[in-house]
Amino acid sequence: MTVRGVMRALGLGAVLALAACAGTTPTAHLPGGGKRPYVHPDQIAPDFRTLAGWGEDDHAEAVPAIQRTCGWVKSQPPGKPIGSNRAAGTTDDWRAICAAANRLPPNDPEAARQFFETHFTPVALGAGQEGLFTGYYESELRGSWTRSEKFNTPLYRKPSQGNLPSRARITAGALNGRGLELLWVDDPIDAFFLEIQGSGRVRMTDGSYVGLSYAGQNGHSYYPIGRHIIERGDATPEQMSLQTIRRWLKEHPGEATAVMNLNPSYVFFKQRAEGGPRGARNMELTPGRSLAVDPDHVPLGVPVWLEVREAPVAGGTVKRLVLAQDTGGAIKGPVRGDLFWGAGTEAEEGAGVMKARGRFTMLAPRKTAFQTAQGPAN
Repeated sequence: MTVRGVMRALGLGAVLALAACAGTTPTAHLPGGGKRPYVHPDQIAPDFRTLAGWGEDDHAEAVPAIQRTCGWVKSQPPGKPIGSNRAAGTTDDWRAICAAANRLPPNDPEAARQFFETHFTPVALGAGQEGLFTGYYESELRGSWTRSEKFNTPLYRKPSQGNLPSRARITAGALNGRGLELLWVDDPIDAFFLEIQGSGRVRMTDGSYVGLSYAGQNGHSYYPIGRHIIERGDATPEQMSLQTIRRWLKEHPGEATAVMNLNPSYVFFKQRAEGGPRGARNMELTPGRSLAVDPDHVPLGVPVWLEVREAPVAGGTVKRLVLAQDTGGAIKGPVRGDLFWGAGTEAEEGAGVMKARGRFTMLAPRKTAFQTAQGPAN
């Protein structure tokens, strides 16, 4: 599972009960019954000018993200497929691309644009269909290494044995006295939302930050409490968002614990190494430039041109280059994405309400895009 874990992946998607439109991509049969999509010639765009907004983007902002993809490429054996789509090529196809990426000067939009245009080719995904694009962020909490009257909500390490208790039993103290407390935070609702996101950072009493990442789950099924809020008539499906859930819990302090306990699933954490949150393949995420995708349809690590509308930004549209660097349980289908917004209040506000519609285009290595536009392999 990725940095966000099972709960974040299922959380907002299940709360919203929304599904992306699913296009159909041709597939090639592999030995053992597996399938990998191939590229139809009609999917290849003639040039980058067909991508609306391409010339206005600051491509240099995507360079750190592709360099992190290249870090993964460097660690892999020769000839390893980049992902599910044959057009993405193998690690061999990426060696020269990564060498060029690592030579790029910092903060040079023109050099970055030329790099992407030289080494990649636009390949349409999802048969022209539109889909759902949501957002996620890195939670930020306040915490302490020791319990006190203020800091009295524990974040737990994962116990070693199976048959773990439900959330209700854990919050009632089922794990007390076992030395599993990683640290203590000052708000049980913030702790609940940390589980939904699956990772975050905690500002400690001395001003330092501790990064936390997903360490496991208690094995109980997930129940989206947003459904309960809708069913009792306190919100409509259209109004539902992470902010709506948080506001309801804050406004109903006498019921908040019981409602959170309707979800028996519970997430455990571990302290992460230096750096920001990490996605699939242990790639550090880049705010605004890392996208969670369905790896059965979009190869992890590739650049993706994102075009969405009705996003919580000025003007409502997002047209930018991102990297497919994460996954999630609710991120399913050929046109479905989850944009990483970063950390802090602004990121939480944007990610929590993002329900945009749009499409994306994969940038495939130039050579492999055309090589695989010949139909399925025999």
